[in-house]
Amino acid sequence: MISHRKYIEMALKLAEKGKGNVSPNPLVGSLIVKRGKVVGRGWHKKCGDAHAEVCALKEAGKKAKQSIMYVTLEPCSHWGRTPPCTEQIVEAGVREVVIAMHDPNPKVNGYSELKFRGVKTRIGILEEEAKKLNEPYSKWIKAKKPFVVAKAAMSLDGQIATKTGDSKYITGKEARKFVHELRAGYDAVMVGSNTVAKDNPQLTVRLAKGRNPIKIVLDSTLKISMSAKIVKTEPSKLIIATSKKASKVKIKKLMHKGVHVLVIDTLNGKIDLKKLMKELGKREICSILIEGGAELNAEAIKSGIVDKVLFFISPKFIGKGLAALGDMGINKVDKSIKLKELDYCKIGRDILLEGYL
Repeated sequence: MISHRKYIEMALKLAEKGKGNVSPNPLVGSLIVKRGKVVGRGWHKKCGDAHAEVCALKEAGKKAKQSIMYVTLEPCSHWGRTPPCTEQIVEAGVREVVIAMHDPNPKVNGYSELKFRGVKTRIGILEEEAKKLNEPYSKWIKAKKPFVVAKAAMSLDGQIATKTGDSKYITGKEARKFVHELRAGYDAVMVGSNTVAKDNPQLTVRLAKGRNPIKIVLDSTLKISMSAKIVKTEPSKLIIATSKKASKVKIKKLMHKGVHVLVIDTLNGKIDLKKLMKELGKREICSILIEGGAELNAEAIKSGIVDKVLFFISPKFIGKGLAALGDMGINKVDKSIKLKELDYCKIGRDILLEGYL
């Protein structure tokens, strides 16, 4: 009996190779198997490049005839940046296609199209794993807003800094390396102006392989220093969300350096995060990792823009310091915000807790 799960697992691992490079397209991996042997492999490497199925077909060549194709996402059936994959699958003579999940894009109907063309087709193998891989893509396609993850590193007693503000380093080197790997897979990293002023971060992937994400800074009064590291390094990859209070002269200076400045409406004196997400979605930013402080974490969660949290917990006690979250306006425990689909793993000496809102 053919182990469809085994080959879809292999295809999912191939799909991960495209992390950080394919947005706003999905991560897709594909295998072509004939007589129990893998004869073609492919993954979507870059937005605008050939799709995973086409790459696998090219590697398989004539061996694709009467083969089984495994693919993590429903093949496209429409003309976009590239021709429809369904046509090339049929032309290659593939006899069966096994798909992990439907494509949430309403333009895609590859499953039905392949069945109509006489190709044996099945769908839903390791569907949940495939959906998790493409959480950002699915949300952006459905809502045209980015998938937002709030990340924090804290001590065992919930502090992200001491009472003097010192926070380097709460987690170990393994967790810090993991965070840099995370950054490489997201379209953007978002912080508040206080974090920039206090830590002067670079928000790069120095400890891992991959490309540096776009940097987003929330700065309603535009107090950011022109000599801040994120202004001086790759200014074209910096977006500052400010308000009408900002100095027009300073806006021009920043834009002259190549910085993108967005003037966003405020809500209770702060950047309206929901309106900002709409604007970022228009710019095809599909995923954001929030690496801010207590106030930004709290505001983001309260506003409803956060989809998932990643909290690193270090086996250390700090005592009175700065908590991971600011005021959430919660006065009773039964009104607390509860996480769903909890998972955790150990990274070095630290614990990574993952949950959805």
